[in-house]
Amino acid sequence: MRASLSAVAPGTPLRDGLERVLRGNTGGLMVLGSDKTVESMCTGGFVLDVEFTATRLRELCKLDGGIVLSSDLSKILRAGVQLLPDPTIPTEETGTRHRTADRVSKQVGFPVVSVSQSMRLIALYVDGQRRVLEDSAAILSRANQALATLERYKLRLDEVAGTLSALEIEDLVTVRDVSAVSQRLEMVRRIATEIAEYVVELGTDGRLLALQLDELIAGVEPERELVVRDYVPEPTAKRSRTVDEALAELDKLSHAELLELSTVARALGYTGSPETLDSAVSPRGFRLLAKVPRLPGAIIDRLVEHFGGLQKLLAASVDDLQTVDGVGEARARSVREGLSRLAESSILERYV
Repeated sequence: MRASLSAVAPGTPLRDGLERVLRGNTGGLMVLGSDKTVESMCTGGFVLDVEFTATRLRELCKLDGGIVLSSDLSKILRAGVQLLPDPTIPTEETGTRHRTADRVSKQVGFPVVSVSQSMRLIALYVDGQRRVLEDSAAILSRANQALATLERYKLRLDEVAGTLSALEIEDLVTVRDVSAVSQRLEMVRRIATEIAEYVVELGTDGRLLALQLDELIAGVEPERELVVRDYVPEPTAKRSRTVDEALAELDKLSHAELLELSTVARALGYTGSPETLDSAVSPRGFRLLAKVPRLPGAIIDRLVEHFGGLQKLLAASVDDLQTVDGVGEARARSVREGLSRLAESSILERYV
């Protein structure tokens, strides 16, 4: 659906042609792709195979038949055709044009666009889904509301993430603290995904929105994975959950389930009981080491594997750090100083 929306977004030649059809007060039915299955359901009309232009599309829609475009949307292959999809394919649409569009998209797998003359709307059918293409102003209004919500959630995320960093330094982290950060990261990610859909729908009208979105969510996805890598429970005989499985479980949570910290804790691999939420946990150190400048991921993995936890990393001297493969004196000093600065700033942010 996202790829199809980008093909008909404002600023594209196809969207220009569709709006010309709409302004001309005529209907239209366009199949955005062609193969043998599409050709077999076309009867009548004309074989054209001409270059696609918005004006040609507008003129050909006056024929009141279906139009078939090439898969890359660069050519108009057929015009004025009657499309005869399998009538046994179920559809909830009522109008003839819309029923045909829905069935064709389900049968051939290509997106189909229907322009309604009476309702004056453009509908996109993809894999059984129907999406009405709205005016850019309406989409921008909803997108700006979502962006304002994202800004508030991101502010709250920064607060709980900062608190978690300070607690990690003092070794006072509980499952509740980890669940709260994971919850906020997931909320921010979901709102960002919704705004990304608006950006695709807006096409060229969504450039500023895309820049704001990129700035707000920079680092959110890596942070989400680092938190899980730090705190996913060690595998036991009864319970075992990998990082990928924990991330998938978080992704599967409904919006209502995401509001419950106990449910988030269960997704991470804990029992989720009130007693478990208040139990202490210790980070492995992936998250704080990732904040040290110019430290490769492979070196981070080796450091965590060698020392086994953040507290031992914080207590390690430059000589201790150099015993890790790939960590020379300069890098060991950089890691030692970087962790010290992070510890100082985290404590200051929490108590000052």
